[in-house]
Formats: sequence, C-alpha cells, structure tokens
Amino acid sequence: MSLVCKFCCRRPVRALSRRRCWSSWTVLAVRCRSEYALGVSERVTATDEPVIVKTKQLMAAGRNVVSLAQGVTHWQPPQQAIDAGSLALERSPVHSYGPAAGLPELVTSLQAKVASENGLQGSKIMVTAGANQAFVNIVLALLDPWDKVVLFRPYYFNHLMALQMTGGARNVQFGPCNPSTFHPDLDWLEQELSGPSPPKMVVLVNPCNPTGVLMTNPELERASELCRSSGTWLVMDNTYEHFTYNGRQHTCINAPHILHIFSFSKAFGMMGWRVGYIAYSEQACPGLELQLTKVQDTIPICPPQLSQHIALAATNLAGRPWVQQQLASILANRDWLMDALSPLGTHGDGIFGGEGAIYLWARLPPGADDEAWVKTLISEYQY
Repeated sequence: MSLVCKFCCRRPVRALSRRRCWSSWTVLAVRCRSEYALGVSERVTATDEPVIVKTKQLMAAGRNVVSLAQGVTHWQPPQQAIDAGSLALERSPVHSYGPAAGLPELVTSLQAKVASENGLQGSKIMVTAGANQAFVNIVLALLDPWDKVVLFRPYYFNHLMALQMTGGARNVQFGPCNPSTFHPDLDWLEQELSGPSPPKMVVLVNPCNPTGVLMTNPELERASELCRSSGTWLVMDNTYEHFTYNGRQHTCINAPHILHIFSFSKAFGMMGWRVGYIAYSEQACPGLELQLTKVQDTIPICPPQLSQHIALAATNLAGRPWVQQQLASILANRDWLMDALSPLGTHGDGIFGGEGAIYLWARLPPGADDEAWVKTLISEYQY
C-alpha cells in the first residue's frame, strides 16, 4: 500500500517516524521526507481555520452578497483621534520603539477609565495590539499545555484557536449554555470547579461574541466566587462593554483572580489600528507583570506607537459620550434584523441575543447544517 504525506504536499512518503502521543499509546505519524516539501507545525495544522476568512472566501464566489458575519462597526474613529494621530506622525518618537506595557500617558488614562467606568480600582494596564493579542498574552503567561480551560459554547472562535496553537486544546472543557437564555450554565461550572482537579482558567465573553447575550451582575459575581474558591483564573473579555441595549448595563467584577480584556476596535471604530488592553492585579500572583512582559516583548515588542496616540485621544477627548452617540445609529438595525428573523421564532425561543454586542443567534431550520446554510444564503439570496 502506498502512503502519502498527510501534512503538506500529498507526495509519496519515504519514511515513517515514530513519536509518542500525548495519551498512553504510540502512534505512527506519516511525514514527508522528500526534497520537495518541508513540514509545518502539527499544532497550527490542527488549529481550526478562521471562520471569517472562510466566509470571505465563500462570498468571493457570489455577487452582491452582504456579510452579516464579522463584528465590524460602520463608523471611523473620532475626528479628535484622527487629528491626534496626524500630529503624532510628525514627531520622531512615534517611529521608534515604545514601552512594552504602552505609552505612560495612555496607561495612566486607561487606569483612570477602568476605575471610574468599570469599577476596577488599582489595576495594572498592559496595552496590546488588539484584544486577540491580549488573550494570547494571557494564555502564554498563565497556562501550560496540560492545564484545563473552560470555554462556554458557543465560544469566540479565536479563543479556541489560541488554545489550539499553544498546545492546550486537548484539555479544553466546553461548558453548555442555558437553552432558554443562552447564558453560561453556572450550575455546570460549579460542578466542574468542585472536582479534585479543577480547571486553571475559565473564559467568559460579556457581552457575548457570538450570541449577543449579556450576563447580569449576579451571574458575574457567582462565576467570580466559584473561580476564586477553586483557585481558578477568570478571564473576562469585555470587547463589547459599551454595546448594551434596553436599559441593560455592562459591569465588571474587581478581584485579584480576574484578568479583564478591553478593546478600542468596535466602540471607537479602530478595527485596523489594533489597540486593546489588559487590566489586572498582581495581588493573587506576584510577578504576573513580568511574565506578561516576557510575552509582550516576544510578540509585538511594544504596542504600535501611532495607534496608541489615536487611542489616547479617543479616550480623553471623545470617550463614552461619543460612543453612545454612535450606538444610537445601530438600534434600528437590530430591531429590523430581529423582525426579519421572526419566522425562525421569537426572542427567547428560537432567537437569542440582542442584549449586547452586535450579534443575534437564530435557530436554523430543522435539519440544517450551519456551513451548508451559509453556502445556500450566498448562492441563492443576493440583493
């Protein structure tokens, strides 16, 4: 029987290599040993394909297709922020390396912001190249490949991808959501954390990407206490902190075992400028700042200088009032979309979300496959 390389080139292989699998058995890995191809990382090969890239490839085959898949706001940064960026561009320091944790004036401004708006007094700040990089920093600084991590379904796909490509995906425990609310099932979490070997990290996204549900303050307090009592880190992704509706409010819990992730991308229309940040405390883990800095220095060295000047002006000169004005423009879109999806059910019964972020979660017709349904929408439903 002929064998072919299963990793890269599909050419006939010249050898088999024996390796030890992470479980108790030994497997044979078929690898190409020809001069025609080189190997790639098994960790990244096994990582999921980014769903947004895949969706864009599918869309390219259609015409007049409107994407409702990716979380993109339609406004650009505040004019004050754009002007500040133009001014900073004329100064020489912006072209050089900056501090690993971020510009001191931006760090100070964000410390004041998270204290006044999020109740996170005394937080340390690390500015990152977006919220995704913030999550990767945390994963690399806190987790070993054998550590257990909890993600709640449906999860943010880049979180799983980060765990996959750092070698920890085999220990991910997927928590369920309450089927009537799509909020994380905290009873299930309590059971998992009360066992003899609790997870080292729990990840929550609030408001949730991709469901658009918003956890309540009592739910957050319960999740925090469950993690604290079991010695588990809690990572809160607050990318959509400003995006709440119908009088609901986003809240944060201030505790030493919680790391909070924030982003400028959505609220300030700065997706391409790549600015996020981590708010954290060293009280539960002295030396955490040093470990995060090691990762930061290895990946970006420092956050983009020009982007930080734009973020600083967005924070200090525009702030939450400016964001609230922009949010008013998308409320009608949400209501229109919920009405368009009404044949699939009612809110809470077939349609979920709309409490926060910019997402709705709708039940597909019976027997429908999600990927097949996307292909159907692209090929048959065009404007």
